[in-house]
Amino acid sequence: MRRRDFLASSLAAAVSTSLPGASRAIAREALKGKAEHVISIWLGGGMGHLDTFDPKRKGDPAKKVAGSYYDSIETAVPGVRLCEHLKNLAPLMDRVTVVRTVNHNTIDEHAAATNRMHTGRPVSGTVVYPSIGSIVAHERGAAADDAPPYVLIGYPNITRGPGFLGARDGYLYLTDTSQGPAGLSRPEGISAARHQRREGLLAGLRKQQPAGDDARLRDYDAAIDLSLKLSGPEFNRSFQLSEEPAELRNRYGGEFGQRCLLARRLVQRGVRFLEVSHNLNFLNGAGWDVHNEGIQKQHALIQELDTAVATLISDLEARKLLDKTLIVITTEFGRPPEFDSGGGRGHQGSAFSCVLAGGGLKHRGAYGETDELGKKITANPVSVPDFFATICAAVGIETEKNLYDGDRPVPITDQGNPIAALLG
Repeated sequence: MRRRDFLASSLAAAVSTSLPGASRAIAREALKGKAEHVISIWLGGGMGHLDTFDPKRKGDPAKKVAGSYYDSIETAVPGVRLCEHLKNLAPLMDRVTVVRTVNHNTIDEHAAATNRMHTGRPVSGTVVYPSIGSIVAHERGAAADDAPPYVLIGYPNITRGPGFLGARDGYLYLTDTSQGPAGLSRPEGISAARHQRREGLLAGLRKQQPAGDDARLRDYDAAIDLSLKLSGPEFNRSFQLSEEPAELRNRYGGEFGQRCLLARRLVQRGVRFLEVSHNLNFLNGAGWDVHNEGIQKQHALIQELDTAVATLISDLEARKLLDKTLIVITTEFGRPPEFDSGGGRGHQGSAFSCVLAGGGLKHRGAYGETDELGKKITANPVSVPDFFATICAAVGIETEKNLYDGDRPVPITDQGNPIAALLG
């Protein structure tokens, strides 16, 4: 373990255990970042860390020799290497930290692992926990009055939802970057005057509502108000990617790249948290779920990720938005170094990589270490709650506070501690 990692870990332990109340509060405040937005990129299917952000010795699927599928390359950070297909990110790694020691015990089931990596907790039979997107939306709200706090660019799913927080902290979603969310577009034949009459009718109905303190009704009304506010031409202009220079759009690449470009535009509009889904199966037929033959065209998926994320980092930096915007890359779990009978890989939750970029963090290229085959953690393990606590701290959210499911207090993370070495 490097000396500075040891010192940072020791600081985090001291904050959580030994300091008196006032001192602990001061120390926690020092671990709060100043990011204003989060762009979370979801790699559905399970990104193999050995083949991307934590390369090891090269293996051979034909001979069943465990190891990485590709060669590795040097980066801007000495000692930190990446897969050869991440060539655009390599020179930008001083703005990035690969957290190589994320781990959980949900291994063999995609849905359960997806839930774990969105809520930070195992599936519960009694509580529907909120996603990290909804937590950020709940705590920080939108960054502008005419923007939603949380947008999902991808297919909706309960794991992305607000859970017990309620509809107000849910997401607005779209699946096609060529147009805005269908629910915000005024139907053909509905003129501005007719739309205004409808709003008047709604206002009259609201006056007839019985007085009371029904939280669900308040959330519903708030959702209607926001929808009406967002249905105008000004917010919908955010989705007009044709306003961007052709050269920049080309640099971002295909559909996934256009999703990342749209995310940047929505950050500028005032959206607080965006999830950009990259589980698009048209490149290799399997997305990141590279069992058997799916691994043979995995390089195309990695190259698309590399092109889009490197351009996003550079684009945000050029607009002086990178320190204000935390980019996060997550996935269900990693992949073991051994190859299966079809040449692909199985699932591994004991050690895998997630990525942080920008957001004003103290970046170092990589944090944490795994063994020579990426199967075991050898330094600085990071639990999923720890990783979520780092995201929360980066955007100025108190990581030790409680949310409430009715009268029941629920810690904002499942006893997670932020990675002190990246904050403060």
